[in-house]
Amino acid sequence: MARLTPITGKNQVDPKHHGIVDDIVKSRGAIQGPFTMFLHSPEIAGRVAHLGAYVRFEGSLDMRVRVLAAMVVAREFEALYVWGAQTGSARKQGVPESTITAIREQHSRGLPPDDAQVVDFTRELLRKHRVSDATANALRQRFGDDGFVQLTGAIGYYSLLAMTVNACELEAGPGAEVLTS
Repeated sequence: MARLTPITGKNQVDPKHHGIVDDIVKSRGAIQGPFTMFLHSPEIAGRVAHLGAYVRFEGSLDMRVRVLAAMVVAREFEALYVWGAQTGSARKQGVPESTITAIREQHSRGLPPDDAQVVDFTRELLRKHRVSDATANALRQRFGDDGFVQLTGAIGYYSLLAMTVNACELEAGPGAEVLTS
């Protein structure tokens, strides 16, 4: 059970912040997931939503790459809500079950090389807080500098979501895949 009462409607937020709620609903269709917690601090919610809109919907980085990074972040942080949301998205993007399983089980065996590159980069950055020159150069060659920064930004964005849902004890959504240690 969440540590904070989920905010799911505009009536739960001070009227001066109703525009923020409206913007979140407009971009996402509803107040759900981490935003039910972020709205306890409406200014943060609005700023996170703005970044998230770019990372999730507007950036040029391939959606499949974004979802792979998000799943790795969710697994590394053991973020139940994020994992549940991202595995559903991964399946819609055609990510094979073997890749989802490898991320869940925290290995890279059997991953297609392009997937392994993203998974290993994300793990290296999260675990070591840096990446080697070889890793960085390979990703820059594949995605260009803009894509490299977009991928790194996506990892940061999903890390923020993961930390928030963990601090607030937000569980996976109904029907979402459950992450077990």
